[in-house]
Amino acid sequence: MTEFKSDFLRTLKERGFIHQISDESGLDDLFAKETVTAYIGFDPTAPSLHAGGLIQIMMLHWMQKTGHRPISLMGGGTGMVGDPSFKDDARQLMTIDTIESNIASIKRVFANYLSYGEGPKDAMMINNGDWLREINYLEFLRDVGRHFSVNRMLSFDSVKTRLDREQSLSFLEFNYMILQAYDFVELNKRYDCRLQMGGSDQWGNIVNGIDLGHRMGTPQLYALTSPLLTTASGAKMGKSLNGAVWLNPDMLSAYDFWQYWRNTEDADVSRFLKLYTTLPMDEIARLSALAGSELNEVKKILATEVTAMLHGRENAEQAAETARKTFEEGALADNLPSIDVPAAELDAGIGLLALIVKAGLAASNGEARRHVQGGAVRINDAAISDERKVIGSGEITADGVIKLSLGKKKHILIRRAA
Repeated sequence: MTEFKSDFLRTLKERGFIHQISDESGLDDLFAKETVTAYIGFDPTAPSLHAGGLIQIMMLHWMQKTGHRPISLMGGGTGMVGDPSFKDDARQLMTIDTIESNIASIKRVFANYLSYGEGPKDAMMINNGDWLREINYLEFLRDVGRHFSVNRMLSFDSVKTRLDREQSLSFLEFNYMILQAYDFVELNKRYDCRLQMGGSDQWGNIVNGIDLGHRMGTPQLYALTSPLLTTASGAKMGKSLNGAVWLNPDMLSAYDFWQYWRNTEDADVSRFLKLYTTLPMDEIARLSALAGSELNEVKKILATEVTAMLHGRENAEQAAETARKTFEEGALADNLPSIDVPAAELDAGIGLLALIVKAGLAASNGEARRHVQGGAVRINDAAISDERKVIGSGEITADGVIKLSLGKKKHILIRRAA
């Protein structure tokens, strides 16, 4: 195994971030002798990134922490095309207004991990729409397109996967890898960016950019990818039973985010402490050696540390305390997630299945019915087996709420709105 000289690559290696590097010794030398600028691209396909993208954000965080300059590149231009990498179908095309709205929403998360500014080591937030939307098509074909071999592009795994399944790959999507390669060259020209990082599914696209840079006269460019993560049981990172684990607080509360990490599988705890927290490695080694009931305490530390980076230390500790009161004391914590139900609706009565769906604990009445039949649903801590039960104002407790629970760990407070 390579022993790195530079703090950045040494940190990434010991914490498990590295899957592939295009030229290990060359990149290590670069990081050891100068301040390096590197970027990761983020597609604005939704108003928020989810927890699956946290590994990329943490790579940028460690880059700045070790004295270098990270660029978070927003795909305001490439988002108009869509990355086809390992997708079964073409992405739905978005309007410019939707793309810009999503970028504005996504940006809010990054300030929790990176320090932006004008200094030589301050992070930069760049939008590739600044240059891609102004491209003259004929000039682009002549100056950039001539450097690409269709034969080589067809050999990339991301393209072959679609073609092997006999799924359509549009010319629009085929152009995405050309635009991404051009981004790397443009960022080098504008900001002396020497490294592109991303998930391992981006390797072909990044190497494309290195090759284009070589043909267009840039200095040597580099690629670094992280492993594509799944949980120990094979689930995709950033996905929960209730859908995506969003990073924006208006799409997922600090409490629900904390719960996602508290429910980490035993086999993943050590790996996630390295990837998603900034705890020192010796402390992680100590925590990783714990087992049995102590492992549950380590999971709480993991959840609190990850949540603190995103939502702030106070909100993370409040989430931990809410969970403690709810699960260990059986108390009703005021800051559990809640929904407001109109008074008229509660007074008339609302079906249990409809209420479960309304609270976000199931996606459909059918799923809610299965939860009830499985004995997982409780109202005010009393198990409910009648799927036709109607919930009304009579269930409101002295605390002024109805506590709806799914299993032991999901609780929603139903409040009577005026």
